[in-house]
Amino acid sequence: MDLLDPLGPLSPRMHQLLTDGDRHGAYTHGSLQRGGHNSAASDHAWAVTRAVAAGAVRAGWSRAAFVQVLLDGPYPAGQPARTLQHRRGYDRAVSWLHRAFDGAQQHLQTHDPLCGRQDFHAALATYRARIERTPWPGTAAKTDLRNLAARLDLCTRSGGWDHTVSERDLAERMGCARTTTHRSNQRLLNARLLRQLDHGSPTEGARWMLLAPTGTGPLTLSHHASTPQRPQAGGAMSGPTTRHRHHSNGNSDSSDGGSDADLDSHTAARLMSLDAFAHRGLSGSGLAILAALAEHDGQTPAELRASASISRATTYRQLTTLTHLGLTRREGELLHLTPAALNGTGQPGPRCEHPATTWTDVAQRLGVYGTGERRRRHHHTERAHWQHTQLRLAARNRRMQPPPPPISPVHFTQAADTRAHTTRAALTALEHPTPSEHIPHNPGHRRAPSPTAPAHPEPTHTSPTPSETRN
Repeated sequence: MDLLDPLGPLSPRMHQLLTDGDRHGAYTHGSLQRGGHNSAASDHAWAVTRAVAAGAVRAGWSRAAFVQVLLDGPYPAGQPARTLQHRRGYDRAVSWLHRAFDGAQQHLQTHDPLCGRQDFHAALATYRARIERTPWPGTAAKTDLRNLAARLDLCTRSGGWDHTVSERDLAERMGCARTTTHRSNQRLLNARLLRQLDHGSPTEGARWMLLAPTGTGPLTLSHHASTPQRPQAGGAMSGPTTRHRHHSNGNSDSSDGGSDADLDSHTAARLMSLDAFAHRGLSGSGLAILAALAEHDGQTPAELRASASISRATTYRQLTTLTHLGLTRREGELLHLTPAALNGTGQPGPRCEHPATTWTDVAQRLGVYGTGERRRRHHHTERAHWQHTQLRLAARNRRMQPPPPPISPVHFTQAADTRAHTTRAALTALEHPTPSEHIPHNPGHRRAPSPTAPAHPEPTHTSPTPSETRN
């Protein structure tokens, strides 16, 4: 009987991890600190054991059953524990497994487990609300907001926190360059909001996992956000590289509004890949204004600065552009979206004589039309170049393969002599057949007559030999 039969069933993913091991390297950290390969192997073994322990706790296993399955069963996930038992003894291996089981049990008691798809979508909605209420000041933070919005859509489609996407595909979804996407990924990895499960394959993108921190409030991030400041006349700090920081107090002109940020991430995810929101167009700040007004229409400029996490100068500049396009209108102190603003269609007004008709029209007016198509063509060219390089390297490796070992001259001569001797013997046999009288006669052997031979063959007359003539 299998050891798993009397126990509670594991989830399909944990059952595969237990019976097949970490075949895809999902629990590999890629760190070689504190001892190189040995440290990385031990970290990987601990991560796999903790994952199986968490699955066992969810399935209702006892600690003794968990130890018995990993030590007495033939499962690959228990190989590190069995190796530890062989090297250090049974007590040391049991203590190691107890520590993994107790840690997983404590972790699940302090966190809400996901028991099904409905629980996941509820947790995803909670995480989306936290992202929407988190301030994202500065250009880099707006890029991170695009990154998370794109990944939330991918998680919604996949039905789990882990998803597969390449940097180029993610850049096209975000509406930015691949290098910008790479830097955003690194910031999210450092902030422990994202984990890379593997590096992908030549035909598939890398696998990622969104990490949802505990709590229900806004995320705690440290972007050290700054906004470019135009050159000022005179002064030691003037110049194109001067930047002013975003402060958290509400009295600063470049305030991000603290925790008053609130925007619609669905609107941001739907619009961010359009050409109109490229870097030289409405950019991330214009996207944040539209997303904030889509969440709460009718805000004052001060409230909009707080909800969109942008500075006063950026708010004034973007609102002027949106008003001239007919996408926003002002009623007293309140700012509103026009009825079809989220579709790129403006409305005539006192400050807008020729409203925009579509987002393509907006991109053409701002001079950024075709940015996304050029980016896609560039990515296609990079992929084709990579494939061509792989084919060229494969062909070069085939040419560089060592030739077969040459035949020794001695062996070649002997083989040629053997073939020549065999050929001469065959020719001699054909030219000088063996006479019939030299064939030994076996009285017990009678040759079967040929079916085509006559029943009574006529005697043949042979000419006498020269010796017989002389006699």
